[in-house]
Amino acid sequence: MPVRVVPRDDGQVVDDRQGVDFATAVSNCPPTAERPQAIDIDVDIDKPSIARANLAVSTEQPEGSPEYVDALDLKDYTVLQQHCMFWDRDRDGEIWPQDTFIGFYELGFNLFFCLLATLVINLNFSYPTRLGVSYIPDPYFRLYLPSIHKAKHGSDSGTYDKEGRFVPQAFEDMFSKWDRGDKGALSAGELWNMIAANRLAADPFGWAAGIFEFGVTWLLVQHEGMVDKEDLRGIYDGSMFFKVRDAYRSEKGWNKGFGLREFFNLGREQLAKKKSKFPSLGGVVSQVEKTVTHKLRRA
Repeated sequence: MPVRVVPRDDGQVVDDRQGVDFATAVSNCPPTAERPQAIDIDVDIDKPSIARANLAVSTEQPEGSPEYVDALDLKDYTVLQQHCMFWDRDRDGEIWPQDTFIGFYELGFNLFFCLLATLVINLNFSYPTRLGVSYIPDPYFRLYLPSIHKAKHGSDSGTYDKEGRFVPQAFEDMFSKWDRGDKGALSAGELWNMIAANRLAADPFGWAAGIFEFGVTWLLVQHEGMVDKEDLRGIYDGSMFFKVRDAYRSEKGWNKGFGLREFFNLGREQLAKKKSKFPSLGGVVSQVEKTVTHKLRRA
């Protein structure tokens, strides 16, 4: 439930959380109270308002993922570059359309979605990153990793700054503002509300990009309808992509995301609560899943 604004004589609402004795919300702008900032995170994160160049940190992981950074020798890459590194298969600083396609395929998406993602990403973000090399568009629609920060769009969460660094305060604010009930996760509805609230005027490209990016994130890592905070942090620094790929390569497979089983069972739990007479689709889905490869699992 949204935080209720309590009117005050001075028209301000003082935040009573740790270390704050000034107004963080005002009654004449309800969203300032409905979307409270993460106030006391400096208990866990040193100087959270200062962007980290190569570490994505959180209150749960104040040191980020140093093992991931060290294992892949990513200390000289920004967090935004690390986010993209999964698709730079040969580490040459260029992401070709086929790199994008293969990367999404290795994450378990089907062929149609891989093609769609390749078109969306390489067609839209090639030229902005190309500007770090030349004003002439790249005929191969490659993405250039050294200037990937030029592909940052508007209407986003602000977790990446304009140079591709990671801003802990902005990341924690996502959950302080939108995680109703302090679950440590965001539902599809909460993600949608966040995307809608982040929209800036006259920025349809940024609106669409936000929907695509967080939509793909939900399809990839949701569990029981929620995107876990640490999974989302792993998306930002790219470590989650390697984790998903390695899971698919193992016998166990990847047990999160939205696939055939979730599609066929969509809404079944709600129907069951209403004592619906519809039969369970579990057996049907299990049979379907046996006939397709795990690579084509995701809808």
